Amino acid sequence: MAKKADKKKPAAADQPEIDEVEASRAPLMDHLLELRDRLMRILIVIVVLFCGLWFVTDTVLSFLLTPLGDAAHRAGRPLDELFVAQTTAPLEMLFVKLKLAFVMALAIGFPYVAYQAYSFVAPGLYKNERSAIMPFLFVMPLLFAAGATLVYTFVMPAFMDLSFSQELVGTNVKAVYVPKVKEYYELIISLLMCFGFAFQLPIVMSLLSMAGVIQSSFLRKGRKFALLAIFVIAAVVTPPDPFSQFILGIPLYMLYESGIIVASIIERGRKRRDAEDAKREEEEERREAAEEARRRAAVASVTTPQGTLPAGE
Repeated sequence: MAKKADKKKPAAADQPEIDEVEASRAPLMDHLLELRDRLMRILIVIVVLFCGLWFVTDTVLSFLLTPLGDAAHRAGRPLDELFVAQTTAPLEMLFVKLKLAFVMALAIGFPYVAYQAYSFVAPGLYKNERSAIMPFLFVMPLLFAAGATLVYTFVMPAFMDLSFSQELVGTNVKAVYVPKVKEYYELIISLLMCFGFAFQLPIVMSLLSMAGVIQSSFLRKGRKFALLAIFVIAAVVTPPDPFSQFILGIPLYMLYESGIIVASIIERGRKRRDAEDAKREEEEERREAAEEARRRAAVASVTTPQGTLPAGE
């Protein structure tokens, strides 16, 4: 009977973790209702942000057009004159502002969207898993902002300088770069989104490492293939020119290397925790063995062997 009781002890030790997840179980309809409520909250926040940001679209659009104007002045346009970007379709600026307000609402509301998604799946996670995922919710917007800043301060100015440098003066003709507002806006927004999401690469690698899907040794061995894949992806998501592919490919590879470092740190932490757990289990087994030995010794000391008479009988 003692052995059976000992075998049940590890299960009892694991019981709190099972209860932690089991306690969060709910019928499917409750999950669907919760999902509906959270999607409605996200929609309301996006709509409110869209309506509020509509009134600042002119300011933001002027801010986004700054790299274009600066590049035009560097290309020889008079500094005392405003550089003219064309609109050629009816209501083109209206649709540009609508798209801009929607993209800004998504970008600003992304932390709230991520929080709602996390809150929906959090009850199905253990406490240590929730504490491990939470920091990523704060790092993701920072990495997105870093990618967007790189586009605005370096990529777009260099891209516009390259565009103006292609102007040509012939014998009786002059080819002048006169950009359209819609095309310029679509270019800068696509670059902002591509760089912002591409900068999430360390987050993805870290989560995969935490889940045990990939290991740092595998990532190190696959550097050559990763470099090829990065530049292929850069060629697909960026405009069809080598410059933008090169500008996106280099930071992506640097982020890949940083992901390897983070994965190594996660693996070392996992090994340390596994070693501590193994040590605790070993100490627990020794303690249980010592208790069992003491119990057996106590039973043996109070039990009189059969066939043995007391002294003097």
